[in-house]
Amino acid sequence: MAQLIVRNVEEEVKERLQRRARRHGRSTEEEVREILRSVVHEEDQALTAGLGTEISSLFSKTGIDFDIPELRGHEIKPPKFES
Repeated sequence: MAQLIVRNVEEEVKERLQRRARRHGRSTEEEVREILRSVVHEEDQALTAGLGTEISSLFSKTGIDFDIPELRGHEIKPPKFES
């Protein structure tokens, strides 16, 4: 495993990390590892395409060669059923 040394961490940050680690029942070192894992995972999640992009990719070979406008800002109205 790799090692990472972080110097010049503010005392307040260190204390807050220690408190957070105690709340989670971990050592400070393990808490920092978990924080780093979490941040990297969130960043990876952000790089994945959104739903619209995924749907668009499904239809990319259909011959549509123009932009389809987004529907943002339009009011969504529930359907009315009449009997």
